[in-house]
Amino acid sequence: MMSEQDKPQPVSAASPSAHERTIESPFVDHLGVRLIAAANGESEVVLTLDETQLNTWNVAHGGVTMTLADVALATAARSLSPDGVGVVTVEMKVNFMQPGRGELRAYGRVLHRSTTMAYCEGEVRDDSGNFVAKALGTFKYMRRLAVGREVVEQRRRPPPGTQPGPSDG
Repeated sequence: MMSEQDKPQPVSAASPSAHERTIESPFVDHLGVRLIAAANGESEVVLTLDETQLNTWNVAHGGVTMTLADVALATAARSLSPDGVGVVTVEMKVNFMQPGRGELRAYGRVLHRSTTMAYCEGEVRDDSGNFVAKALGTFKYMRRLAVGREVVEQRRRPPPGTQPGPSDG
């Protein structure tokens, strides 16, 4: 059983801290995914389904469910990284248990982390608590990629003591 201090902490816009993370993805924002908590290798995200996210059977499209799981796992992995370091999905597997309806809530947890990778698990449940999907994924830690004027900032040296991975140019 997880102690109160080990549980992911709610993210609050009113009181930002160095340990809080945001999703920072235009696609995820477009879907309406909300970050509830991200800390200590665990996360919780939520999505209230709308009609544009449903399939022909009027339940959550599998791609929406899979995206929500991906976001939860990636956010859990990111919660263990320093600022300026994100993750990219290397591989992911999702088992769909039953159709998603209403509000979907996804939970992610890091099972193992190395200096460059995180192996995560998670699940998606609907607002009645029904088990919608189970996910496993591997994520690679990478410095944030820059575009335009941000390239100059990216080329600056990392903070002392930072150990780059083999693909960190």
